[in-house]
Amino acid sequence: MLWRYAARAKPNSGGSMDITDMIKAVQKKLGVDVDGKAGTETWGAIFAALVKPTIAGKPPEEAIDKVDDRSEGNIATLLEEVRPMARALVQKAAANGIQIKVISATRTFAEQDALFAKGRTAPGSIVTNAKGGFSNHNFGLAFDVGVFEGKKYMPESPKYAAVGALGLELGLEWGGNWKTFADQPHFQLRPSWADDITEKAMLAELRDRVAAGTPVFA
Repeated sequence: MLWRYAARAKPNSGGSMDITDMIKAVQKKLGVDVDGKAGTETWGAIFAALVKPTIAGKPPEEAIDKVDDRSEGNIATLLEEVRPMARALVQKAAANGIQIKVISATRTFAEQDALFAKGRTAPGSIVTNAKGGFSNHNFGLAFDVGVFEGKKYMPESPKYAAVGALGLELGLEWGGNWKTFADQPHFQLRPSWADDITEKAMLAELRDRVAAGTPVFA
């Protein structure tokens, strides 16, 4: 399907194309956010174009089945653009024989500061290098997953790496790829306006947008 739409899009390239260019051509043709990532918005638009416009009156990306109650409670705190991505990751993991749940999502600045204090000025081990306002969790863009074996939570498991690969396929950023303080349970969705800027610059812009009341994905 992606290849068919890429051909119709007639990109300017006179030679071969890589997969990112193909996805961008599809997205441009479908009128969705052009970021080169085949996430839920892109697949929802393809579904609407080829299969059915709506499901129960909802756009396809909003009609993705809900997952377990614990995950849904955390997913509800995320921005609406991120929610279908989190559900899709839980479902993709299940389809690959891995049970995960979303165990943490949006945090207030105060909650982030309390986590930052652990292992520094409060009891416990260091769990984050980010103060309040310096984490994607503070802006509804990030969530953490836990791997489960039945009802047992597995804080460490080789399955986290497999889930990381699934998240990357969706267009999510995976904390397991971080050079310092790798965080395998962590996933986040980068807005398209931040594709070519550093994490530090993106977080500064996010703080400015929140202060000004500007939508994160605008």
